Amino acid sequence: MRTRPVPGSAGPPTAAGGTAPTAPPPPGRSPWSRVRPATVGLPLAGLVVAVAVWWSVTSGLHLVHPASLPPPQAVWTSLTASADVLFPALGTTTLMTLLGFLLSTVAGVLIGMALAASRRAERMFAPLLVAVNAVPKIALGPLLVVSVGWGAKPILTMVFLLCFFPIVLSTATGLTTTPADLAELARSLNASWWQSFRKVRFPAALPQIFVGLKVAMPLAAIGAVIGEFYSDKPGLGYQILQYNGVGDTATAWAAIVLIAAMSIVLYSALSLVERLALPWLRATTSAR
Repeated sequence: MRTRPVPGSAGPPTAAGGTAPTAPPPPGRSPWSRVRPATVGLPLAGLVVAVAVWWSVTSGLHLVHPASLPPPQAVWTSLTASADVLFPALGTTTLMTLLGFLLSTVAGVLIGMALAASRRAERMFAPLLVAVNAVPKIALGPLLVVSVGWGAKPILTMVFLLCFFPIVLSTATGLTTTPADLAELARSLNASWWQSFRKVRFPAALPQIFVGLKVAMPLAAIGAVIGEFYSDKPGLGYQILQYNGVGDTATAWAAIVLIAAMSIVLYSALSLVERLALPWLRATTSAR
């Protein structure tokens, strides 16, 4: 009776008594081969629908005056005509957004860790954090110029004020909701506090932390634009004020479109970082 060789084992025996070498296993698939067409097609379809609705409201049905909301073709024309101004401004706004987001991430994670480590500290400072988060940030713009001066400082401060609260909240929540079976496993192995934190609590909190980061990323773009309203940095927020002040609403809307595109790219990059940093998450959670 002949048996079929197990894949990956030695080949069938030869007449000399040895084993014949087997063919090497097929190479692994490229990560790009797992990208489904819907991953790219559905966002493009949504973009087409949004532009079609925009065109219908402005040009097709004339429900909105072009001075308030220019049609998409006018915005595209203004974008290409003012590319030498808008794209350098896009670089400035992107840099301010990323710097402010990184500062918010470091400070927010550290504050969240402190609140999770001490219930007394949480009761003492949590109401203050809620109060700071409830203050309308746009009302602080003129005060920031007086307090910290011109340049990048008011922009970074505005980004920080908008971003830090969801990061703090998600970090504290993740560190205080460690699964009971994992915490019991760490105790049964006599793990020290640092070993338990590094091996169990912090990895278990990473999904929650990334939720806070993904909430904060669009807020970082909003904070950068608001900060540029009260700064001399020639970012997209500054350009919106300038073009809107001279009645060129099409170019102002072109700057808004660039802000939206920047936010989508940064959010997608953060989602990619999450997939690379937490490869086990999809395997251990239910998928839609």
